[in-house]
Amino acid sequence: MGEVGGEANASSSTPRVFISYASQDAAVAAALVEALEQHGIACWIAPRDVKAGALYADAIVRAISGTKAFVLVLSESAIASSHVSKEIERASSKKRTIIALRIDAAALTPALEYFLSESQWVNARAGNIDAAYVKLMDAIREPARAAPETLAPVARATSAGTASASHPRPRRNLILLAVGLAVVATVAALLADKLWLAKRAASERPVATVAPAAVPTTPAVSEKSVAVLPFVDMSQKKDQEYFSDGLSEELIDRLAHSPDLKVIARTSSFQFKGSKNDVRTIGQKLGVANVLEGSVRTSGKTLRVTAQLINASDGSHRWSETYDRDIGDVFKVQDSIADAVVTALKAAIAVSTSSATYRPKSTDAYNAYLRGVYFLRKYTKQDTERALVNFEEAIRLESRYADAWVRIAHVYNVRGLNYWITSKEAYAEARKAIDHALSIDSNSAPAYVVIGDIEANFRFDFEKSTAAFKRARELDPAIDIGDSAVWDAVSAGRLDDGIALSRQLVQSDPFNAGHLEDLAFALWIANRLPEAESTFRHLLELNSSYAVAHCELGQLLLSEHRADAALAIMSEEADQDSKWCVADAMWALGHRTEADALLAEAKAKHADTQALEIADAYAMRGDKDEAFKWLNRAYDNRESQLYVVRQHPMLRHLRDDPRFTELVRKLKLPE
Repeated sequence: MGEVGGEANASSSTPRVFISYASQDAAVAAALVEALEQHGIACWIAPRDVKAGALYADAIVRAISGTKAFVLVLSESAIASSHVSKEIERASSKKRTIIALRIDAAALTPALEYFLSESQWVNARAGNIDAAYVKLMDAIREPARAAPETLAPVARATSAGTASASHPRPRRNLILLAVGLAVVATVAALLADKLWLAKRAASERPVATVAPAAVPTTPAVSEKSVAVLPFVDMSQKKDQEYFSDGLSEELIDRLAHSPDLKVIARTSSFQFKGSKNDVRTIGQKLGVANVLEGSVRTSGKTLRVTAQLINASDGSHRWSETYDRDIGDVFKVQDSIADAVVTALKAAIAVSTSSATYRPKSTDAYNAYLRGVYFLRKYTKQDTERALVNFEEAIRLESRYADAWVRIAHVYNVRGLNYWITSKEAYAEARKAIDHALSIDSNSAPAYVVIGDIEANFRFDFEKSTAAFKRARELDPAIDIGDSAVWDAVSAGRLDDGIALSRQLVQSDPFNAGHLEDLAFALWIANRLPEAESTFRHLLELNSSYAVAHCELGQLLLSEHRADAALAIMSEEADQDSKWCVADAMWALGHRTEADALLAEAKAKHADTQALEIADAYAMRGDKDEAFKWLNRAYDNRESQLYVVRQHPMLRHLRDDPRFTELVRKLKLPE
């Protein structure tokens, strides 16, 4: 993030230092600045020292150029921060003295090894923190004489990669996912060293570590458990990834219909695409006894699929096969692989009362459908539009392709939830596509899941939503309706049930940032703030660009009167349409002119899509009349987050107002 900034409080004759840190280490950085300035060393740290109205990037560049030394709070979070990396690169190019205060043992990236190879190091991971501060101050005052510690090499752990946004911007509602549930590994905890180092005065709370209650217990690994890794695209041009990914997803979906098997959800298994981890490591990380992997090669009308089921404990093969087929036989190949896996694991595939999966006659239509799914999984505005084009192409080639119609409805649901179109347009277009799908296949379980979503999201018709989900389960007991059950419980005030259900989803799909967001929000609603904060931070460790998560964490910090930390985290928000949330932190810090300008801009741009967020801003300011004006606008917009308005933490002090009671009555929320 823009991790540093400001005018120092110490004498201008002393060396000014620039403090670079990741937002997760804000309390550590604040403690460091306090110690340095008490000893006469002036510091520049953001957001404290960014002048009102100044651009963060400009302020940071000027500050680095104007300081004598650059002090880095070096941690796992800092290593993962692109903003910290840019600050280090800038300091290096300006030939500033770089001194690293190392607070954990995280491995450096090659780029950071290069830039920090000649820097000085102070180890604060063990021993007395005061001694570390003394070494640091000596290095700042007399860099030529201070004896730097050498960087001890740390083995670089192989990462599963950055989690992709399996939910686009969930808005506390289900996004259709064709995957099954399974039990899997624990959520990683933050190092306790950071909490120790970040100890502050009683008036300031430290950055929370992951509370024990937020960490799911690792269950015993069942022999009837499997993760399907994304099959490798072996085509000559390497342009068939959408096809190999689609085949993998289909296998996950089919295996999830086995009541005997625990199958890892797509989001988590796909984290290992291109991973150098061996099968044993992957099995341990995902908590499964077996791994299915393979490759796909297409050439013209021919198809070669190689698949192998591997025992994760010792790497031995349970089953393997190579299929050379006409590309039109891809569905038969999928069936053969799924049957072989369940046979090898002595399981069975459940019989669904839903209609049999439609097998398009046109391979071009099927390819267009798979490309649509591939782009939809990226959950960006542009890729979602590309997905829609491909689903429409699939229908043009094969008009009775019901699954493609369902996916079109899903696209409009996603676009509405992300504020890319109005809720009214999202509902109208999604409903049109779903009605078309059901006219072709009246027993499509996925179609009823989407109906459940859009009726709750955009119409607040919870009777229809509940009935649709019930029908989907009747047609296909293995259908995944995921987060909807969580938010049914939360919206009705059954917070413990909602949190428990949310934890189950995290256990089954631990790399799913959307599930973590839902858990964090439910914990926040329940006023379990340390757990909520740590869950938000873990989400951002998995996916630092996850839309609106920085804004949500910042709002939580504001509720704890930690405005400086809130501004720092909100300034990192990746979703440009939501980044105006920094107005809330600026208001809390007393920068009223800048806050008013940002809010006015948001009202001009987002009145038809983000009225609830605007209402939140006015509620935080204590302006109830404006808050209710915008809440009613959100109702007219049919904005999906109103689903949890009774529990919404930003609106708590409005609940005693008769206007709030009237809004809840209009929403007809489930009890």
